[in-house]
Amino acid sequence: MATATYKKDSTVRARIDPELKKEAEQVLFKLGLTTSDAIRLFLEQVRLRQGIPFPIAIPRKETLDALKETRSGKDLETYDNADELFEKMDW
Repeated sequence: MATATYKKDSTVRARIDPELKKEAEQVLFKLGLTTSDAIRLFLEQVRLRQGIPFPIAIPRKETLDALKETRSGKDLETYDNADELFEKMDW
């Protein structure tokens, strides 16, 4: 992957919830990115698209309830692999 050379002399500071930062950095690490890389990518996309590069919406109550229920693990079925899932679905 080619790396572009940029003049990097501006600083961005933000207060972030420590758990959010930790979890996001774990994902970014798997992608081979640093937090600074991710912020640069985000800002580049904002510039190119002249706006936020993804849809932003307030979830409906039903969506929030479904997310809360899923995160709680209540009545959540899990499978060890896709074949097991498809078998359960009778595919």
